[in-house]
Amino acid sequence: QVQLVESGGGLVQAGGSLRLSCAASGRTFSSYAMGWFRHAPGKEREFVAAIDYSGGSPDYADSVKGRFTISRDNAKNTMYLQMNSLKPEDTAVYYCARAPGLYNWGSWDVWGQGTQVTVSS
Repeated sequence: QVQLVESGGGLVQAGGSLRLSCAASGRTFSSYAMGWFRHAPGKEREFVAAIDYSGGSPDYADSVKGRFTISRDNAKNTMYLQMNSLKPEDTAVYYCARAPGLYNWGSWDVWGQGTQVTVSS
């Protein structure tokens, strides 16, 4: 069973940066699209970004476009989320997820445990 483990969260001031990582177990990481989601208290879980199996077709939520960059290193079985110009409204638990295929069609079948990101004003 594939496992996803997020890391890199923490406390940062508004305007600062963080880089999240999502490490995947197993040898099939490069066969699946991957994505990032976040869940803030009192809000629904929301899509943040996604990337296809080869690192192409990046897709972003409007709220993070121009500030966040998704990427992956298939040789390291790891996906990243570079977050710049962070805002207090970016505070949430961030989750990585795996799609059931090569591309992002909006379906996700494996989830990590999440990492907390807190942005102070």
